[in-house]
Amino acid sequence: MAAFLTLTRRELSGYFFSLRGYVIIAGVQLLIGASLLIVLDALNEKPFDIPLTEKLPNSGFFWLVLLLMAPIITMRTYAHEKSTGTFETLLATPVSDRAVVLAKFVGAWLFYLLAWAPAATLPFLLSRYVDGLGPVDTGPLVSLALGVGVIGAFFMAVGCFASALTRSQIIAAMTSFAIGTGVFLIGLLAVYRPPQLGWKTDLFAHISMVEHMGDFASGIVDSRHLVFYISLTLMFLYLTEQVLASRRWK
Repeated sequence: MAAFLTLTRRELSGYFFSLRGYVIIAGVQLLIGASLLIVLDALNEKPFDIPLTEKLPNSGFFWLVLLLMAPIITMRTYAHEKSTGTFETLLATPVSDRAVVLAKFVGAWLFYLLAWAPAATLPFLLSRYVDGLGPVDTGPLVSLALGVGVIGAFFMAVGCFASALTRSQIIAAMTSFAIGTGVFLIGLLAVYRPPQLGWKTDLFAHISMVEHMGDFASGIVDSRHLVFYISLTLMFLYLTEQVLASRRWK
């Protein structure tokens, strides 16, 4: 446990010892702010009675943040250490592969959550200073935060897996983005529900991030959504562990 906590602290602090971490946080706030501006423009044109948080996932900027954060955050987790030669040193330490995988994942995921944290205050600020907005319903806001957290965990696990496959941070980021975007686009088919898909529409709806996030934003916490993302997260963490194990035996 001590080794795990040390590695997690090392991974998390690494984001704040470089300019990149602060740029990521600033970029997230910029794009989420743009999402809220789009929602406010829609409110000016046609008032709506649903909570502000329910409209947020309808913005393209919101999904752009989710899809881009993981590749940018995780591309260095293993690829950077491989390129600098410290990866072999890490494998030589008396720490299990699982501890290394979990520590790097938790460190990246905690930074991801910290980058989102300031955005949680925006609905309260808007409710206070913008006319026409009622008090913030904390229920949907909390469930939306849960959705951002579990979907982010899946993306972080994918990013760690992609980074473990290569020495190049660029290739790691591109691989992570391709996998995450691929899952997102497959689920997006459920939103349009083409009649010719038949039973496949229900399958796509089951993996649709847009519909899942819509439920979270509405205050609906469906255990099936949680199991889906937690299972995918564990699967990619397991695959990452196998990649590390294969290198240890080389």
